[in-house]
Amino acid sequence: MYDKVSTKLNFAENEDKVLKLWNEEKIFEKSIDEKKDLPTYTFYDGPPTANGKPHIGHVLTRVIKDMIPRYQTMKGHKIIRKAGWDTHGLPVELEVEKEIGIDGKEQIEEYGIEPFIGKCKESVWKYKGMWEEFSGKVGFWADMDDPYVTYHNEYIESEWWALKKIWDMGLLYKGFKVVPYCPRCGTPLSSHEVAQGYKAVKERSAVVRFKAKVAEGEEQYYFLAWTTTPWTLPSNVALCVNPRPVMAIHI
Repeated sequence: MYDKVSTKLNFAENEDKVLKLWNEEKIFEKSIDEKKDLPTYTFYDGPPTANGKPHIGHVLTRVIKDMIPRYQTMKGHKIIRKAGWDTHGLPVELEVEKEIGIDGKEQIEEYGIEPFIGKCKESVWKYKGMWEEFSGKVGFWADMDDPYVTYHNEYIESEWWALKKIWDMGLLYKGFKVVPYCPRCGTPLSSHEVAQGYKAVKERSAVVRFKAKVAEGEEQYYFLAWTTTPWTLPSNVALCVNPRPVMAIHI
């Protein structure tokens, strides 16, 4: 019933054969055309930024994001599998700053906003071919020939349209939120941007023994307080203790 699988199977060679078959027979296009009259299942894929190389972490996200549309296709849905490119954000600006040898908001303004934006638009396509090849290798099916691009006016206008709809429905409100801020860049930062360049470092700390005051005849005991600011210890005069769980904070 099945062809015998060789114990000397060349996985890379077999992968190339499958990809060649998909491309020659236009399997992806057929999977869309055959379902065009069926109910639509909408799946939004957060797009990558092409000015950075794909890495092993992207394999997992690409595969998982591809599984859902495939599953829904088999369940009898039409899936609009449109690729996209994220062309905004601080990583793009930082890459361009390194490329042209400037640093920070003031130097960007001296260089010129429009020329800098032009450089950013060039930078986001630096690894586009690598991303497309990588996506094909892991079997990620999407329309790469007609992607949405976040710096295109039609995309920006669609976001303004959606925002207006939300406003009309009374779902937009003004609130306040504390966020990280970069004085060098002159902009708030997302948690993802703050995490960039994260690394584990060794830091000096101290564990100090504080003698508890006990009644005469009672067994003597101590509180241990841990601190990363040992230079504050000379001014410590007391401990605040929470009885449940037992923990001490030096003050």
